[in-house]
Amino acid sequence: MSEASPHRITLHYFAWVRERVGLGTEEVELPAGVATVSDVVGWLKARGPEYDAAFERPELVRAAVDKVHAKPGASITDAKEIAFFPPVTGG
Repeated sequence: MSEASPHRITLHYFAWVRERVGLGTEEVELPAGVATVSDVVGWLKARGPEYDAAFERPELVRAAVDKVHAKPGASITDAKEIAFFPPVTGG
């Protein structure tokens, strides 16, 4: 798949990210040129105030690409899903 072509992907939102977005899961077609986790976050923030609120501080949101934790610069080429969630703490 070329990085320039649109990419259909499932996005999952968990915890307060889900609460702010208002959805648990959605399937979207990412525009051409969206190639990294960070690019997805930037694209989502521009989709509306609920997304902008959810990703207001993107450094607090973690991502997993196809169930593997991923850094913001990770490629999403050929990914089937991305999950976004806050850091998990516990004791």
